[in-house]
Order: sequence, then C-alpha cells, then structure tokens
Amino acid sequence: PDGKPIGCRNTQYSETSRFWELQRGTVCGTFALRGYPPASLAFAGGAGTHPPPVTGPGPPPDYRHAETKIQLSVRTKIAKGLVKNGNFGQDDQDSLWFGYSQQSYWQVFSSSLSRPFRTTDHEPELIYIYPHQIALPGGWNYRLSGLGLVHQSNGQSDPLSRSWNRTYLMGAAEKVLGPESSLRLQGRVWSRLREPLATDNNPGIENFVGRAELGGAWQVNRANTLGLTLRHSLRRDSKGSTRIDWLMAPTSSPNYTGLRYHVQLFNGYGDSLLDYNKRRNVISVGLSLVDW
Repeated sequence: PDGKPIGCRNTQYSETSRFWELQRGTVCGTFALRGYPPASLAFAGGAGTHPPPVTGPGPPPDYRHAETKIQLSVRTKIAKGLVKNGNFGQDDQDSLWFGYSQQSYWQVFSSSLSRPFRTTDHEPELIYIYPHQIALPGGWNYRLSGLGLVHQSNGQSDPLSRSWNRTYLMGAAEKVLGPESSLRLQGRVWSRLREPLATDNNPGIENFVGRAELGGAWQVNRANTLGLTLRHSLRRDSKGSTRIDWLMAPTSSPNYTGLRYHVQLFNGYGDSLLDYNKRRNVISVGLSLVDW
C-alpha cells in the first residue's frame, strides 16, 4: 500500500534470492505465477533447419531463413519449507516449483505457405531448490543447490516427433559488485532417462544438445544485463552450443518494469528440438519480459 517493494520484489535482497525466494523476506507465497526464462517476441534469422516434411507430390515447403521467435514461460511455487523452513533463527526456506516453457518459430513472412508455425517445443519441469549462504573465495557466495525433472517434446508425429526426459542437478553462486551491479553463475548437469531404442525419436540427443550447462550473467547496471550460456556434451567430440544475450531496459526506471530490449546470438546444436542434430547460427532481436 505504501508503494515499497515487498517479498520477491524487495530490491534490498540479491537477484538470485528474489528469483528463487530463498529468504523469508523474498517470499511471494505459493501458487503465485512468476516468469521463468524471459517471455519474448523477436525477429530471428538463421540457417541449418531440419528439412520440412513433404505432404504432396510437389517439392517441400520453401521455409524462409527469417522468422519470428516466440517464447512463453511461467512457474509457480507449489510448496515451501519442506526441509528448511526459516524457523529457529534461520532465514532460508527450501521450495518446490513447477514450471512450463514453450518456444515457437513462426514463419510469419511466408505468406505463400499461409504463415505456418515451423516448430513448437513444450517443456514442463519440476524443480526443488535448497538455499545456502556459503562464502566462497573472491567475494562469491554460493546460494543454492537444486534438482529437477524435465520433459521436452515438440508434439509432432513421426518422422518429425522429438521428445526426451531428463533429471538434473544444479547450483548457483553470485557476487555483488556494487549497489546496482552483480555477477551470477548457474551450472546444471543432467542425465537422460533412457527409453527403448525402437521408440526413441532422437537417439543420441545428449551428444548434440549437451549433458551440462554453465550460465553467467553480468548485471552491468540497473538497465543492462549481459549473459553467456555454454552447453557441452562432456565427450571428446565436443558438441553443444554458445548463447550470448544482451537485455536493456527501455526506460530510466528498470526496477519498475520487466520489459527489456533483447538481442541474442546462438551458435551450436539444440536451438529447437526439431533441429537438435543440425548446427545453427541464429541472431534474434526483439522484446522480452523478465521475471514478473
């Protein structure tokens, strides 16, 4: 009522603490809807896509390299204080989350093809977060450990069907550089849940998309954030991907809006499930809505 930020909007706490509601002062309650990866709408250009299906006697559809990328995401905390509940002088709370992300590539410039959606990936996820406050060398602070279970599929029928399930371990650390600047690191390593070879729509996907991910973010100031995400197959034949992000607030008061200009560069495998084994170079420019 007094206009002051509260709970997960309270800027006296760190970005990581607010994002995962690690401390009692950052809690926004259960079953509230929050963002996960930024929701975004962008123009994208890239090559290296999977050949489109042939549905008739003529040639396959002539998809354009320029298209629109749409990403939607949401998460909600479904339980808190399961192991660590903030009592007995503790300030931290563990939590259980459910998230859902969806990414689509829309051939909006292909009017002769009736502007179809080239591919859409769906990704429901269950995440458990356990908070820490462990001082590390160099001014870093280890903030959380977590585990997750995730399913990803594109909802297509054969031969374009793609899906896989995996479990992962994660951890995150941060370093405060100043009142409006910080560094954040988050790592994940995952293991695919095996399925019969006869029904495996994407054999060896982990050899292309990767088995581990390291993401870093540098909040330069209130208005600008730079990000770098690396994925690696953890095998000698080092496939994976590199993604670079720049998010810039369009106003002089970025603490009060989640809207950002967003430029992204991607190189590697796994930009979409359909193209998991196709190396792609993609640049996208648009708008994103960060955690809301």
